[in-house]
Amino acid sequence: MDLDRSVPVWPQVRDELRRRIDAGTYAAGERFPAVNDLAAEFEVAPSTIQKAVAALRAEGRLRTVLGQGSFVTD
Repeated sequence: MDLDRSVPVWPQVRDELRRRIDAGTYAAGERFPAVNDLAAEFEVAPSTIQKAVAALRAEGRLRTVLGQGSFVTD
């Protein structure tokens, strides 16, 4: 992530996660990585990942099942 850019970090994370979904890195139906795992990978706060995941959910790219996690949609 480019911390010097004028764009906040969470949209940068969202865009990278969207790119991975589009590329098939995270396949449809697959469980999406946990917030804490992504936070460690991107070296950002979990709240940053939560914002990015919420945006992807609003776009319909992810669905969340209580107690099970988030999953990539078809």
